[in-house]
Amino acid sequence: MRKLQADNILLLTVLGLLVFGLVMITSIGVPKSIQLTAPDILYPNCSDEAVDCYYLFKNHLVRMLAGVVALLIVSKITYRFWRKTAVFWFVATFAMLLIVLVAGSQYTTFAKSWIVLFNTSVQPSEFAKLALIFYLAHWLERKNQDIETFQFGFIPFCIVTGVIVLPILLQPDLGSTLVIACVAVAMYFVAGARLRHLALGGFIALIVSMLIIGNVGRVNERFQAFMNQDANCREDYCWQTEQANIAVGTGGFWGKGLTQGVQKSYWLPQASDDFIFAASAEELGFIRIVLVVIAYGIIGWRGFLIASHAPDKFTMLTATGVTAWIVVQAFMNISINIGLMPVTGLTLPFISYGGSSLVATLIGTGVLLQISKHAKAYAPRSNRRGNRRTYRTQYRAYSRV
Repeated sequence: MRKLQADNILLLTVLGLLVFGLVMITSIGVPKSIQLTAPDILYPNCSDEAVDCYYLFKNHLVRMLAGVVALLIVSKITYRFWRKTAVFWFVATFAMLLIVLVAGSQYTTFAKSWIVLFNTSVQPSEFAKLALIFYLAHWLERKNQDIETFQFGFIPFCIVTGVIVLPILLQPDLGSTLVIACVAVAMYFVAGARLRHLALGGFIALIVSMLIIGNVGRVNERFQAFMNQDANCREDYCWQTEQANIAVGTGGFWGKGLTQGVQKSYWLPQASDDFIFAASAEELGFIRIVLVVIAYGIIGWRGFLIASHAPDKFTMLTATGVTAWIVVQAFMNISINIGLMPVTGLTLPFISYGGSSLVATLIGTGVLLQISKHAKAYAPRSNRRGNRRTYRTQYRAYSRV
């Protein structure tokens, strides 16, 4: 098998999003930086010694550099390592998720999702996404033809996924739960699952979702805010959605300019975190912010292309899972920012302020780049979905810059 260089298009796209995120956090993060560094000053100003207007920028830069170092290291580690250690990462992250339920922190949210280690907060659910991808790829690879059966395919798949999903759902972190479910289903489908089993799983998920919406107060409020944005809602539980829509709308085609956004200062909560897309749209406008959407489309294109030319089933499923994770989470976050989905608390990959999410996705990207090095220039279709049938070997070229 001929080894090639890492996928340069994927790498450059990710680096571009990292730089974009750093620029926007510098522009958008000043109000929050002032709030965090000088909460007791009545009229804070960047000229005050006690005020650090670039607190978020400095923190994000350190986390970004740590994530890039992790990406470079992981991109040198052979994918066989992740196959051998898949069970360990699965068990370790499950243990961390249990610790979160017992001794986790909320950090101004209603979800108990963080562990404080050495004065640093860690969100295990972000790393659980990658651990589940490794384990599912390893497990589905070994299942072979059994994946088509109900008894040995569908039921065990639900149990394996549920082991990670349940403690995250109990936090409750609905955004991560939804992303993990979508990633797991994507991998299960590509591995050769039967459509009727997927339909049954979708029906069960719909019933569970309805029960959660009807019985969990905060979830019900957010769903009602999404469905009924009336005058009362604007003053209460759909404030974030309303302000995000205003930010996107007032940005127009060309935006107000860097640092000129208004919503980030007084109105839009989490402007540098979950709602950085809306805050960026206000300052950059539609013409520029659409380039971010295109960038995630490029990541999806290159990632699934790598998966389709992976050297074996484990790497094919791992590449599928990592790509689905990044793309699904990105477009869910964007949908939330423009009012197409209820607020669930998801970061925008590579751009939002937040250490755990940033480092985890960069590690996942490193794994994807490592797989791209081993991708075959001409890959047989027999390694792909539907390999339970007999196909004439077909080949397709895999191009890189």
